[in-house]
Order: sequence, then C-alpha cells, then structure tokens
Amino acid sequence: MSGPQKLVVLGATGSVGRSTLDVAARHPEQIQVWGLSAHRDVEGLAQLCETFRPAHAVIADATQFAALRSRLQGANLATQLHAGSEALDTLASAPEATQVMAAIAGAAGLASTLAALKAGKRVLIANKEPLVMAGRLMMATAAQSGAIVLPIDSEHNAIFQCLPASTRCGGPLSRGIARLILTASGGPFRETPLSQLASVTPEQAVRHPNWSMGRKISVDSATMMNKGLELIEAAVLYGVRESQIEVVIHPESIIHSMVEYDDGSTLAQLGNPDMRVPIAHALAWPGRWASGVKGLDWSAARRFHFEPLDVQRFPAVRIAREALSAGGIAPNVFNAANEVAVAAFLDGKLRFDRIAALVETVLAQAASSRLADADELEAILAVDGWARRAATAALQSLA
Repeated sequence: MSGPQKLVVLGATGSVGRSTLDVAARHPEQIQVWGLSAHRDVEGLAQLCETFRPAHAVIADATQFAALRSRLQGANLATQLHAGSEALDTLASAPEATQVMAAIAGAAGLASTLAALKAGKRVLIANKEPLVMAGRLMMATAAQSGAIVLPIDSEHNAIFQCLPASTRCGGPLSRGIARLILTASGGPFRETPLSQLASVTPEQAVRHPNWSMGRKISVDSATMMNKGLELIEAAVLYGVRESQIEVVIHPESIIHSMVEYDDGSTLAQLGNPDMRVPIAHALAWPGRWASGVKGLDWSAARRFHFEPLDVQRFPAVRIAREALSAGGIAPNVFNAANEVAVAAFLDGKLRFDRIAALVETVLAQAASSRLADADELEAILAVDGWARRAATAALQSLA
C-alpha cells in the first residue's frame, strides 16, 4: 500500500479515541487521520478537527450539528462536517478509509462497527459490547467481506499477541491450545469489606487503581462486569468454549493475559497499563511501532501476585459464564441489562451491590420469554431494546 494509511476514529473524543490519536500523531508518515466522530462533544471534536484536519467529521447527535458548524466557522479547515447515525455508518465504510478504530462505548457502536466490517476494512475493535451483542453476525460478516478484526481490549490484544502468528480473529483456532487466561486487576474494591459495597458511590467506583478509563467501563471494572463481557468476547474472537477461559486476579495489571498450550507452556504479554500499547500494536500489525509508552524496568525488583476470583464479591463473572453457556440471546441481554444498571448506578438510582442482581433478574426473564435467537441486525437490536425495557422495569424493585 503506497502512502500513509487513512484512519477513521469512531468515538474520537473518548479515552481510547484520544489514545489512538496520540499514537497516530507519532507516525505521520504511516497514518493519516482521515475521519473523526463524536457523539455530542462539540468542543472536543472541534479541537481534534483543528489539530488533525481530517477530511470528514461526524457528530452523531444531529441536534449538535449547528453548534459544531458554528464552532468551526472561520477555522479555515477543509473538513466536511456531517451529522447523524447514517453519516457515522458512511464514515466507517468510506472507500478511502483503510483502518477504522471502533471506540464508541456500548451498544451505540454496533451499527458503525458492522458497517466497517461489511466494507472489508481493517477494524480495530475497542468497544467490546458489539461483539457480545452480535458476535456471530460480526465474525460472519468479517469472514464474508475479508475484513481484518484486531482486538484493542488489553486482554484480548494480549491473547492475540500470544497466539501463533497465523491466527486470525474469527478463524479456526490453532490446535494445541488448552486455555485462555484473562487477568483482572480486581478494581478499586478488591479488598473492601463486602458489607461496605452497598454504600459505594459513583465517584469511588470510577477511581480505578491502575487504568485511566471512561466512567462506564470504570464501573464495569469495579463490578467485574467488564471481565464477564471479555469472557464472552474471547469466545467470539477465538472460538473457544466457556470451559477453556479462566479469569484470575492480578492486581498489578502488568501481565495482561496468557495463553496456555497443551504441552504445558504458557505465553504471556506484559507491559505497563496504558491503552496506547495495544493500540500501537494493532495500528502497526503485523509490524511494530513506538507507542509512547515506556517499557518495563526489569532491573527494578518486582513481584507479581495472582489470586483466585472471589465469586461472592464478583458474581458478574459467574453470570457471564451462564449467559455464554446459554447462548442465543443471553449474551445480548447480559450486555443491555448491564448498560441500564450502570447508568442507573451513576444516576444514583441503583446501589452498586445490586448491579449484578439486576442483570441476573433480566436474564431470568429472558430465559422464560419467547424471544427468538437473532442473527440479523434488526432482530439483535429488538432483543437489546426488550432487555433495556425489562431492566428499566426491574429497577424499582431493586433500587
């Protein structure tokens, strides 16, 4: 491919989006920032447009388009401005784009990620929720179009790096692999007395000890829902059974995940906890670029700690395993109910220790419903909508 690759960053104003742009700015000869999107952060998107001067920018919330246009008036940019979900899908699938960073948080990122996959792009997937909601559809779409899927989650990127070089996400997993081992920091409440979890505030929950992340994913880390989502995501990306995925607590967040082989060998990927590391890996793959993150200092004495998962403290992982084993619509319902629960917690409408209970309640309702399994986008979104309504209705009894 001649010239720099043209990069689209969906969710550019979020933490992953900004980290992606930080890495891209270090390699202007290899990467051109061609398109940017934000949901409704007019000022953030405008500043990024002034810095990177992309060909296109999309504000997904169409009610903010006039504000964006006014903000950039007189900025002397050639950037074309667009608004709405259809414009987001068009940006993700534009013929000129060669790489697409899918970093829109939650289910909102599903349609645009799918559009990029249909167009056969090289898609860097940071938003785990679409893979949980519609994993089979996304992997089938990638296989049909020839799209390349590269995981950005630090755990799944670590697994990708530890697998044989010929491995492709969505393809058959190489023989000889016994287990995938996902590490988890344990979040801010790993040692908090269980009796105190009921009084956890949103401000406490978003204060992760190792990672700098958005509010939703920080809460997911505190409840370990993120590890439940990652467990389902691993099964989708690598075609493994639920029984082949283990979760262990590793408080230092230096070993990001491991792959155990049948011969007894275990390969691990290590690095400082900074999302620019997996982002740089995916942008450069199969090569390697500088990420701006320092390597580990191996001359300094250090210890790595591992602990078994406390299922009483973190029931979310058990619930995720049950959803994965149930299959069908269950992973989609798991994700939707969790999004409602986290939003309610952040709004002060649900106790922290009842987030998992709300998800489990909605999954039980789904199991007794007549909802059919879904592999088409409209049907997947219909199940998502049902689960959100069910979760909202269940809030009153659990608040």
